[in-house]
Amino acid sequence: MPDIGFVNGQFMPLEQAAVPVEDRGYQFGDGVYEVVRTYGGAPYQLEAHLARLERSAQAIGLPLPHPLRQWAAWITEGIRRGGYADSKVYIQVTRGTAPRDHPFPAGSAPTAVMTVREMRPLSAALRETGVAAVTMEDVRWGRCDIKSINLLPNVLARQRAKEAGAFEAIFVRDGLVTEAAVSNVLAVRAGVLITAPEGGRILAGVTRAVVLALARKEGLPVEERFLTLQELRGADEVLLTGTTVDVLPVVRLDGNPVGTGKPGELTSLLFARFQRSLA
Repeated sequence: MPDIGFVNGQFMPLEQAAVPVEDRGYQFGDGVYEVVRTYGGAPYQLEAHLARLERSAQAIGLPLPHPLRQWAAWITEGIRRGGYADSKVYIQVTRGTAPRDHPFPAGSAPTAVMTVREMRPLSAALRETGVAAVTMEDVRWGRCDIKSINLLPNVLARQRAKEAGAFEAIFVRDGLVTEAAVSNVLAVRAGVLITAPEGGRILAGVTRAVVLALARKEGLPVEERFLTLQELRGADEVLLTGTTVDVLPVVRLDGNPVGTGKPGELTSLLFARFQRSLA
């Protein structure tokens, strides 16, 4: 099956997709992005992802070059062209191409790109055993609610996690747990599901919102507040949520077991309910 590229309204093989050297996304990281996946070939929570793309663009004063309904049509077409059983769609919009200068350029047209690749979900074995995570200082900028393409701190954090033999890096700022490099973080303490509140310190995850709604539907107590690092390390269960990880148990944190060292009951319940919601 072919990987699909898309640049400013035109589909093409991914290896042919390119943008100019002076695109501000390359020069400054001046842009925003979204990642959408499919289940059974259908894009999941597409409206929520596109609404977040629009919010991120508005937050940096970037006018989207196309209405959301047009994006939805292009995403659907890209998925069809790729022909994968399930796809991962990456969307990026930058402020466009202009001579390198920090202020917004006058008259430049935004650059809109998209890629469509095969979605390779995590293995069932990994979900059954759970993953390891490490904690580290959150040195990202102060507007983590904007899905910016400036991801160098996340890249460095994932690399450090990889070098430590861990799956994910969990950020801590001023002693409080914010989120992880590519996912949101939730913990269970005494039967209560706890996660950082929406705001500038975290990205409002689409899967996070779905999981919190499922938890409340099950009658589970939910608290949206910041955990201290000590609370996270003493949690009964820790789990990650995100577009590419779904609901994933963390069984080791900074080299020590979380709870029993195995995926917990509430994490397993929430993953089962999440799977059921896809039917």
